[in-house]
Amino acid sequence: MKIRRIGVLTSGGDAPGINACIRAVVRIAVDHEIEVIGILEGFDGLIRGEMKELRARDVGGILGKGGTFLRTARCPAFREPKSQRKALRELNETEIEGLIVIGGDGSMRGAHALAGFNFPVVGVPSSIDNDVWGTDMSIGVDTALNTIMNAVDKLRDTATSHERVFLVETMGRECGYLALNIGVVCGAEVILVPEMEMTLQQVAEAIESAYARGKSHAIIIVSEGASLKVGAIADYLDAQEVGFETRVTILGHVPRGGSPSAFDRMLATRMGVEAVNALIEGKTDVMVGLDDQGIILVPLEQVAACSREPNVDFYSMAMILAR
Repeated sequence: MKIRRIGVLTSGGDAPGINACIRAVVRIAVDHEIEVIGILEGFDGLIRGEMKELRARDVGGILGKGGTFLRTARCPAFREPKSQRKALRELNETEIEGLIVIGGDGSMRGAHALAGFNFPVVGVPSSIDNDVWGTDMSIGVDTALNTIMNAVDKLRDTATSHERVFLVETMGRECGYLALNIGVVCGAEVILVPEMEMTLQQVAEAIESAYARGKSHAIIIVSEGASLKVGAIADYLDAQEVGFETRVTILGHVPRGGSPSAFDRMLATRMGVEAVNALIEGKTDVMVGLDDQGIILVPLEQVAACSREPNVDFYSMAMILAR
């Protein structure tokens, strides 16, 4: 049976490249003579029935824009079966025959729950933390890494000029992927992530050692979910007189924004196309993922049950190369 109308929504945190994915979904669907309904503000908007039709021209000019023009929201209520049934009713009343959910691990769990009502659902991973299981990369990761890298490179210039240690806090409440990878590519002297414990004394010893070896600056990358917070680290280093003046930079939500990189645009486009094709082929309760260079389909049941962690072997490598 030919599918006639599909819906697409973006849920959870935004990430660069989501718009490119929406564009691909709409235009590949239109090519198959399938109507696309854009659902505003994620699962929350779905429950309220906030929707609009999307045509090819409606997604023109969004390829290089960050964020999501459908807007997004977190929806704790969607964990409850009552809200899930309300969403299912809205989909059926709108005669939507399949749904594409773009978002992070929480959004994939929501997609899996909806698929449990025998409704066709395909997920697309979008998370700058790269913590979605079943895919090598999620949409937005590459752009976020480059945004943070550029910021740290600039901070290094001023750190060298003034012989300072800069503490740079990145996003990552539960996953240290961004901090760990940035620590490697930016040559940080210390990296603090939720997955590994470090004491204030260990941090101070690493910075003192860098100063004693004749370094003109030091960089400490701190994931926001690390057990040690940047304020406490700065106060401790100042009290210990490690040789450098201390400065703190909190990047906050900056890595979420900005024009997506070429990699993210291509990844988002490929994933969007494959998500539509999966629905056309009658596949459901799956997520598109990147495996090496290929796009694969992963059962959402597995995605919802597992979590992806950063490669902690990078930590040892980073510490060796920072000497």
